[in-house]
Amino acid sequence: MNDHTPDQFRDTLFETGLVAIIRCKDAGLALPIGRTLVANGVRLLEVTLTTPDALEAITTLSAEAPEGIWVGAGTVITADDVERARGAGARFAVTPGVCPAVAEASAAGLPTLAGAWTASEVIAAVADGATAVKIFPASSGGVSHFKALRDPLPHVPLTAVGGVGLAEIPAFREVGAVGFGIGGPLVGDAARGGSLDELAVRARQFVEACRA
Repeated sequence: MNDHTPDQFRDTLFETGLVAIIRCKDAGLALPIGRTLVANGVRLLEVTLTTPDALEAITTLSAEAPEGIWVGAGTVITADDVERARGAGARFAVTPGVCPAVAEASAAGLPTLAGAWTASEVIAAVADGATAVKIFPASSGGVSHFKALRDPLPHVPLTAVGGVGLAEIPAFREVGAVGFGIGGPLVGDAARGGSLDELAVRARQFVEACRA
């Protein structure tokens, strides 16, 4: 039985509220970051394809992942990106916007968190088969923009992604965010080889703050 269906991805997103975004400029950093995040309670990991060794990291993290841990690919834009991500073992795909990857991933049965900014884009992402939609960059429009989208689209699972830190989480939750994609505020200087011990502390903080 497939234990990585869109419905199960959505359930995990609702339960945990956190997608940890791993984006590094140098190879060799994504793997220890991912392992540290998993060890400290993160269940949804997004390794962006802009990371030099993203596919290798996805393959290893997916192979190591305990039951209930999802390792996905981020910055998935094209049909080729979808195929490369699936080939590496990604269990879900995250796009920066409404792009060919949304429909491609949906057709392949791969859960997809699609990026959008306007109501029209949210509707288009859902029509293409998105499992959930991320409002990106959330910091640009803030809570008021998120709420303006949430009100007419209550049936769409919306997450806040981009520039959201610990301090902003409660306000986005209040207006209906089902979860958060957190990169820089969580990973911090670990993306440049910084302390994994400090990353572990931040991970526990975000896991607790984002939990439904």
